[in-house]
Amino acid sequence: MTPWVRTLLTANIVMFFATQAFPEAARQLVLFPPLALFRPWTMVTYMFLHAGLGHLFFNMLGLFFFGSRLENRLGGQRFLSLYLVSGLVGALASLIFTPGAAVLGASGAIFGVMLGYARYWPRDLVLIWGIFPVQARWLVVGMTVLSLMQGFGGTGGNVAHFAHLGGFLGGLVYLVWMERRSPARQFRVMATVQTRGGNAEDIERWMRIRPEGLHELNRGELERLQQKIAAGEARELTPDERAFLNRLAAAPPPPVN
Repeated sequence: MTPWVRTLLTANIVMFFATQAFPEAARQLVLFPPLALFRPWTMVTYMFLHAGLGHLFFNMLGLFFFGSRLENRLGGQRFLSLYLVSGLVGALASLIFTPGAAVLGASGAIFGVMLGYARYWPRDLVLIWGIFPVQARWLVVGMTVLSLMQGFGGTGGNVAHFAHLGGFLGGLVYLVWMERRSPARQFRVMATVQTRGGNAEDIERWMRIRPEGLHELNRGELERLQQKIAAGEARELTPDERAFLNRLAAAPPPPVN
């Protein structure tokens, strides 16, 4: 078990027994729409409260099965951010779509973790009730459809379906944002641009190459490639063509008579 998964499991279990011992204090930690503006901390504390042992057990089971592998991939800080962002967006979704209902439970955060798992390992099989195998991606799709139907259909009972949907949305937004900012992606984008010949600095260097003093064959090839670049086809340059242009750009200018 990874560090943040262990910490979150412990925090949820400790909070459950603490709130069972001090139920009046727990009322100050529940997310309740009319009081949310006056108790902003409840946007976070509601994630660590549960209505009963069954509620706690299934949420922690999801965290246990999906969390550790995801934390190993993302790293502890990003995993914790995913967990909290998913829970916060779940809280906002509940405030917007069910403005009269109190909300508690880690479900929104757990659904964000579940979505993260399905994003990176979509074809992994998950056993529903330990019996029925379903791929992780289809589990997320199915849970989304079910939450939409029951949330908007008003058939969800006391289940915070919009917190679940908000958890999925928050998790997706965070992961996309994180991936776009990752150094690995920025390196891949830069490498792709440079490989395709689309780097603006390279294009400028290539267009500054003068044909004077070049061998006739080289001059003809240079003019052909510069025309190709001028026509907006720099991305179509082959590796050999780019290498040819780079050699000419790096060569000293021909002497002026």
